[in-house]
Amino acid sequence: MADDWKNKSSIYEFTAKDIDGNEVSLEKYKGHPTIIVNVASNCGLTKNNYAQLNEIYEKYEGEGLRIAAFPCNQFGGQEPGCEVDIKEFIKKKKINFDMYSKVDVNGDNAIPLYKWLKAQQGGFLGFDGIKWNFSKFLVDAEGKPIKRYAPTTEPKSIEGDIKKAIDAVKSK
Repeated sequence: MADDWKNKSSIYEFTAKDIDGNEVSLEKYKGHPTIIVNVASNCGLTKNNYAQLNEIYEKYEGEGLRIAAFPCNQFGGQEPGCEVDIKEFIKKKKINFDMYSKVDVNGDNAIPLYKWLKAQQGGFLGFDGIKWNFSKFLVDAEGKPIKRYAPTTEPKSIEGDIKKAIDAVKSK
């Protein structure tokens, strides 16, 4: 049962706890290109990533884009707060996309979704682990990851790929 993530074929077969502790089926993203990203409140990359993710979300939400953000404290302890603290932070930043409960993205305690994403879209030089906060996965409307981006890749720089994923849905 612990390795059943290996048999999944899309993100729609996973669930995750939202920031309020509710179990949510990722089937809610069916038919929508989705960015899945691990986030942190106190990282050097936080300001730009949150601002640009929010900007892209506001620009493309009406065309179907979704963003699922997973707070993680595995990189430099840069997400030390509890869910209440994280909710307060995103409220101040006017973040409107989906926020989930704090998770591990690497190691034995990584949530199954992240184990699966890393297996689907391996990392640089064969290192599959998430390197740092703000690693991004672009998932197509069928729930399959199509690209993985480094933490230092700014969200605005992947806008062309996002548009392609949106256009692919429109052309069906």
